[in-house]
Amino acid sequence: MIKMEDLLQQSATRLTRDSEDLLKPACIPTTAEKQDLNRLQTLEDATKALQSKPDIDFLAKILQWLFRTNTAGSTFSIKIPGPQAAQVINVLVNQTVPDYWDVLKNDNSAVSAKVRRLLLGCLTSLAGIGALITRLRSLITQRKHTREKTSPTLKNKTSNDLQPILDMMDVLETILQKDNAIAGIWKDLHSLVTKPVQPTLLWKELGSIIATGKLLSVVAEANDVVNSATLTVGDGSWLGNGHQYTLWLGRNISFMIGSDQGDSMGRTKEAAQLFSKALTLGYTDQIVNVVFIRPLIEDANKGRACRPLLNSLAIHEQKTVLQSTLRILSKIDTPSTQSMNGSSATADITAKTVRGMAALLVTVMGSQVQLREALADWLTSTSGGSIGVDDNTRRATTAVLAQDQELFESTLSKLLQLFGDKLYIKHTPVLHQEVNAQILLLVAGYVHRSNATYLERLTRSSVYINAISNRLAASSSRSRFLGMVVGNAVSELVDPKDKRMNFSVEEIDKDDGKRYRGLINVSDSIGDISDLKLSLSASTTTVNLPKEMTRSVKGVASKPAPYSKVISIEEVDDDSASEDEDLPIYDKPDSDEEDEDEDPTLVQRNKPTAPVYIRDLIAGLRDIDNYDRHKLALVTAPSLIRRKANFGTEVSDHIDEIATQLVGLGDKYNLENFPQLRLQGMIAALIARPLQMGQWFANTFFNGEYSMGQRASILTTLSMGARELAGFQTEDAAVTGADAVPNFPSKRLPDKLHKIYAVEAAPVDALTQRLERTMIRPMAAEAADKLTGPKALKVRTFSSRMEVEKKRKKAIPNELAKIVADGFFFPLTGRWQIHLQAYGDRSPHTSPFLLSHFLKTLSLLLHASGPSTMSLPQMTSEFWSLLLSLRPRALNDIAILEALLFAILTLLDVNDDKRRVAEEHAKELLETQA
Repeated sequence: MIKMEDLLQQSATRLTRDSEDLLKPACIPTTAEKQDLNRLQTLEDATKALQSKPDIDFLAKILQWLFRTNTAGSTFSIKIPGPQAAQVINVLVNQTVPDYWDVLKNDNSAVSAKVRRLLLGCLTSLAGIGALITRLRSLITQRKHTREKTSPTLKNKTSNDLQPILDMMDVLETILQKDNAIAGIWKDLHSLVTKPVQPTLLWKELGSIIATGKLLSVVAEANDVVNSATLTVGDGSWLGNGHQYTLWLGRNISFMIGSDQGDSMGRTKEAAQLFSKALTLGYTDQIVNVVFIRPLIEDANKGRACRPLLNSLAIHEQKTVLQSTLRILSKIDTPSTQSMNGSSATADITAKTVRGMAALLVTVMGSQVQLREALADWLTSTSGGSIGVDDNTRRATTAVLAQDQELFESTLSKLLQLFGDKLYIKHTPVLHQEVNAQILLLVAGYVHRSNATYLERLTRSSVYINAISNRLAASSSRSRFLGMVVGNAVSELVDPKDKRMNFSVEEIDKDDGKRYRGLINVSDSIGDISDLKLSLSASTTTVNLPKEMTRSVKGVASKPAPYSKVISIEEVDDDSASEDEDLPIYDKPDSDEEDEDEDPTLVQRNKPTAPVYIRDLIAGLRDIDNYDRHKLALVTAPSLIRRKANFGTEVSDHIDEIATQLVGLGDKYNLENFPQLRLQGMIAALIARPLQMGQWFANTFFNGEYSMGQRASILTTLSMGARELAGFQTEDAAVTGADAVPNFPSKRLPDKLHKIYAVEAAPVDALTQRLERTMIRPMAAEAADKLTGPKALKVRTFSSRMEVEKKRKKAIPNELAKIVADGFFFPLTGRWQIHLQAYGDRSPHTSPFLLSHFLKTLSLLLHASGPSTMSLPQMTSEFWSLLLSLRPRALNDIAILEALLFAILTLLDVNDDKRRVAEEHAKELLETQA
């Protein structure tokens, strides 16, 4: 048997001392050793110190040491990208910020304030911002992954993991909130980085993070995650709001080019790189306004700093800035925008505004020949580049181009060729043709004053003769009118009195014809940019910048409580009652609703009175903090506007302001029948000045910063107001009430959303359904009549004919037919073409909700105008072309398809002359049948 001892063989023997301990404890540094700053020699030492969970006092010392390394001449710095600096920033972002930021943000002690300042200073760099964005993106991904695995009952209860996301967004906001944040990072890059090429590469990387939308998209996604988790609709971080982010970026770029630190040429060149990338964010007008327009208007001397920045941009980017400048200038509204025949004070303000606009355009363009050619192409573009701007902007553009005689004469020749093109006359919207005629007359007046011989030779050419001939031969009455007014005005410039062209037409001598003919006498000069600032301060107008729409998260504000008043209460001795025994006793008065409150001190006696003047009405609509006054103004608005419409000039002087207040009005107090009250006020404003306000509402629908519900209310106003002008007020009174067409509950939105969207379109939908039945019923009756047998076998009694005569309606005057084309229909169809070419499917107007409502509105306008409207052929041509272009969209959405079919039905019903339709629109008929 083998023993265990035999299996073990001794290999070696070693003697040990009894005092030697084989187990030794690790060397644990004491608190004093931890807080020894002499141990911090490198960034690696700082990383270990931060990882050792320091207290706030030692953290302040570590951050102070790190902050001292961010000076020129240091051998290493946390703001210079590198492996060790990345480790330190990684610890700060992933460990220090989650542990300390909540305390640092809420504690106002001196130590916390110091640590907060040092921590933000260490993270204010390219590496710091990049690490924060990376950490925020990982937290978002982690949050989404966690929610996918969480049960539906616990999804809204697991909100503790939102705090790291909120902390990261808060740190980013605090680092970047100042207007000199980017300039500070640029300064650090050029002062701390010693290699010559590295600052340029790092700056490009910073631009790709900040100016191309990476930071914006990540924070916007974080806002969405927070809103989804908290079930709220809050604004969130401003870094995730495109409009606010663009304004901040523009202020930082403006600060960089205006700063006097460092190399000015290098700073301007790198600011131009940042600005070039910022143009791709989708908020071109906002950033151009902040970087160029606003500084130039406030101080014209800043043009010296803006011009080098523009020169550093590529030529296509300079053209983008020029086009954006034209759009911004068109939002400067003056009283003369509506009429050329204003008072002398109005004319002075307008002339000063135009001179200031021209000076601003000259500053933006500089001496660039390509920009002048781009401006001339903008005026003569067949796509209608100058359609969306006002008269003053076109006048300023013409005054700038007049400085280049050769380019100006070629511009006149292009305008004349476009004006007389047959395809252009037949297929281009009338609104485009009107603008082309206005620019043609403006340019002709300038050319006649500078070179009358050239204009006289041009009028003798075949181009001019064919243009006038093609216009006079056009089927559209408006196209013929434009040809006559242009021929008459140009003939007054070049021909003697006895040989002038005279058409002896009444329309030329009316206000519209006089306004066109007066354009040849308009002469503007290039002034100073300060003229623009002075003209704005002299008038009551303002630059209409995009509005920032904010929405309450917790709900709608409640009705304000009435104020309380302290009164004195005295006790009366009962013995005094015997002295009043001979006084008569009166019955107790009826109860007063104002005294129903048990506490008499809470009764408010000073109730506001109904507004009597338009200015009081506007003040009441603006006063949204006073419940009683605001509600009374809203209820009184329709009747007051209608009553004052033909009495004095009070309504006409403030009609734009009234309409602006009503369109943008919000239901702060959840008033009963609020959409109907606002709609009635807007209709009253439209009826007061139909031609002017029809064009204003059409322009506001496309260019205003409003919600989809508010845009739908604008279309409803146009359709309902047009039908009232056509004499259908009594028939439409019922559908303007609240919820005129109730839907089946399963087809309704929730109550809050239904009030926002569906109520705005209810009157139009109700009228559409009623007109469908009206137009289809005769066709159904005729089909049923054919099935009963031949007409020869049918007998019609005399009494039945009398019943028909009784039901026949009397003819009513149609005031709409005179103005429907210029005031309602063509402004809508013309601007639709402009926005479709400019934005395509990105435009909110192409959404199924607005597009179907838009088509129904045009159909109602066409139906209300009637078959006797003089402009019906041109309206039919434009409307039919628009409908055929929307066939692909109708196949993908049932709402658009329904509106499209109703529009075609209306189009064929209104055109009584079927032979004319078959002859002039044979192609459209075949395409419609297909």
